[in-house]
Amino acid sequence: MAFDDQESKPAKWPFVVTALVILVFSGVILGIVFLPTRHVWTNDAYVSAHYATIAPRIPGQIIEVLVDDNQSVKAGQVLARLDPRDYETALMRSKAQLVHDAALVSDAQASVERQPSMIEESKAEAGRISAQLVYARQNAQRYHNLAQTGAGSNQERQLTDASMREMEANLRSMNARIVAAEAELPILRARHDAALKTLEIDRAVIKQDELNLSYTDIRAPFDGMVGEKTVQSGNYVAPGAALMAVVPMDQLWIMANYREIALRHMRPGQHARIHVDAYNMDLDGIVDSIPPASGAAFAPIAPENATGNFTKIVQRLPVKIIVSPGQPLAKLLRMGFSVETSVDTQLENVVDEQQHSTTGITAR
Repeated sequence: MAFDDQESKPAKWPFVVTALVILVFSGVILGIVFLPTRHVWTNDAYVSAHYATIAPRIPGQIIEVLVDDNQSVKAGQVLARLDPRDYETALMRSKAQLVHDAALVSDAQASVERQPSMIEESKAEAGRISAQLVYARQNAQRYHNLAQTGAGSNQERQLTDASMREMEANLRSMNARIVAAEAELPILRARHDAALKTLEIDRAVIKQDELNLSYTDIRAPFDGMVGEKTVQSGNYVAPGAALMAVVPMDQLWIMANYREIALRHMRPGQHARIHVDAYNMDLDGIVDSIPPASGAAFAPIAPENATGNFTKIVQRLPVKIIVSPGQPLAKLLRMGFSVETSVDTQLENVVDEQQHSTTGITAR
């Protein structure tokens, strides 16, 4: 009878095991949630780069495209060419204008150099007339005396008086001409200076025309790979029109969007592990900088939390992680790849360090 009672009594060990599993699982979950970890991970990350949009600086017709999609290019390599004939003609015209204006400068300089001689010539002529005037006055006085004594005629006296007055008028005219010639000298010098400034303008125009002609060769600004090519020979393009993009393949970096609470121990210089989904490979990286704002702060339509319907949402900040140099596998990266990043923060006390520092330790 006792043997039957023992068989009917349920075993307790399944409940104990279940309770232990639940306790261990809850402990692990609580530990993950509440205990700090030196490794912070996110899968909200991708490969990014500051690429260049290639656009012409001058209008013109494309006569040649020298690269194709996904082609590697070197800095300074010609990517496309515009028709240069209009700009060659403009350069020839500006050079001819420079020669013309240089001749005007020479003429103005000769006028300035000739003017003092003309002034001296006028002064010499005035001296000659002045000497003749002395003789004419003396002669007029003699005939005046002779006319009073009856030894000379009135006609001769009147003739000498007229000759004297003519000499006086000639002297006044010559003196006025001297004043005008001296006053014209600053004007000639000003014209010469203006002609010299015109030469400077002509040289600037030539420089600009030379630049415009050089802009007909559209070149790569740095080493990289061509993408988004939309140009074809025969297209007429305007300044600023996007022709293609050049991505600097040696300057790719990781944009890892970490939750704000994950930045508690993060700072620039920490080691990061980058897992590339496309090739199932890992790369080493370094935290470059912590951004100045969250992604929502730069959104075209920023959230407005003052409307009365605020809901607290944990924000994400795009942490910049650069790929460590000297890794051959890094050449497989492409802009836009999805990656996973894990930063070894070593549980650094960022708050305490910042409290004793006058600079921003989370900025580069």
